Amino acid sequence: MINVIIVDDEPLAQDVLETYISKIPEFNLVTKCNNAFEANDALKNHSIDLIFLDIQMPQLTGTDFLKTLANPPMVIFTTAYSNYAVEGFELNALDYLLKPISMERFIKAANKAIAAHSKGGASAVPTENDGREEDFFFVKADKKLMKVAYNDILYIEGLKDYVIIRMDSGRIITLQTMKSLEKKMPHQQFRRIHRSYIVNVDRIRAIDGNMVELVEKNQPKKLPIGKNYREDILSLINKNRL
Repeated sequence: MINVIIVDDEPLAQDVLETYISKIPEFNLVTKCNNAFEANDALKNHSIDLIFLDIQMPQLTGTDFLKTLANPPMVIFTTAYSNYAVEGFELNALDYLLKPISMERFIKAANKAIAAHSKGGASAVPTENDGREEDFFFVKADKKLMKVAYNDILYIEGLKDYVIIRMDSGRIITLQTMKSLEKKMPHQQFRRIHRSYIVNVDRIRAIDGNMVELVEKNQPKKLPIGKNYREDILSLINKNRL
């Protein structure tokens, strides 16, 4: 059973979502909240798996509220304004429903949540890890969406709330966390080797002690292997060792 809350300052919008939720056997509506502060209390007092979260609310918007959560559950944004879609997906929202919400569109979003919940990922999204269909993804940088091919990535460096995607052609800096980005990367090709680094396994040239050696612009580039990630890297090496 997926425990759900609705967060919306419009009673009519709450009623529509409540009706839709009642049609999904896997959903259990725990409570309805009128604002982010009530939602925060609900998260403290209940085990919540999914939030239907309105974006435009007084005092604290849905996106700003989500940013305050250290370990947010799955989130499906609901709003009357389509221009918030990019920001919503940057925050790893599972889906984005544009009001007025049709039952058909709601069911599609609900199915995403059910599939993600069955995989055990609170913020799992269809582009995550195994079995990717595309060989690229988009990130927001310099006020536009930048296309990045997986094979072009050398490594990814974390810097507080930002990540730097390093490629032979240059770099892209985007507002993202290492944890959220790691979940989206195909695990067979990208491995976390350190709290601050994710590397493209295909671009590893050598392992030198506690360092991974890559080649960046025809120059050797060494990155440290953190002790918490060493076992995973050694396992990968031994699996492919002659």
